[in-house]
Amino acid sequence: MKPSRTAGKSALRREPAPGAEPLGRDRIVDATEEVLRRFGPDKATVVDVARALGVSHGSVYRHFRSKTELRDAVAARWLARVTEPLVEIVATEGPAVPRLWAWLRRLIATKRRKLRDDPELFATYGQLVSASRGVVKAHIDELTRQLADIIADGVKRGELAPVHPPTAARAIFIATGRFHDPAHAGSWSDPGVDASFNAVFELLVRGLRAPATSPKSRRPPPGRRRS
Repeated sequence: MKPSRTAGKSALRREPAPGAEPLGRDRIVDATEEVLRRFGPDKATVVDVARALGVSHGSVYRHFRSKTELRDAVAARWLARVTEPLVEIVATEGPAVPRLWAWLRRLIATKRRKLRDDPELFATYGQLVSASRGVVKAHIDELTRQLADIIADGVKRGELAPVHPPTAARAIFIATGRFHDPAHAGSWSDPGVDASFNAVFELLVRGLRAPATSPKSRRPPPGRRRS
């Protein structure tokens, strides 16, 4: 006798057998990544994720209150894989400018590798990230905090001008966005992209190394008197 469609659905929704790996957030995110890889963000559903796990979709909702929350968790994990390798450079002792260079180059290399190794999955995560504004803000805040830590260390060592590290970090991140922001991924394969990055970085470093000018030291142009 052929099983009915109802019976088949029940089988798909059964809970894991005793002794199976417990259902937790990490396991659900793992399954969601696989579902997204197969179907893409437009077609993937929570039901698909539940089916891949062999549980009911209600079991998934016990860990994630909505499809949006689940997608945010997937986006956050993907972004964390970008952020984590940079921590090592922030913690490294040494001059600030080479560390800034190494930090930016690793960020750029990580994004390029993700695009090169799996362009379809890169595009999928790009869609998820663009829809997860809170997650993206937290990610950018973390990246700029790392940059600020390197800059603050350089200021403390006397290598850099006494700038405000968070402000300088934000400026560097924005100025180099073309080289690491997925919105500009189409230009990452341009022949001159590395030369362009080098030029931008050199300009930024010159600004960081320039001595701060005190307002008291400014003098009026020759022949012009203060009123």
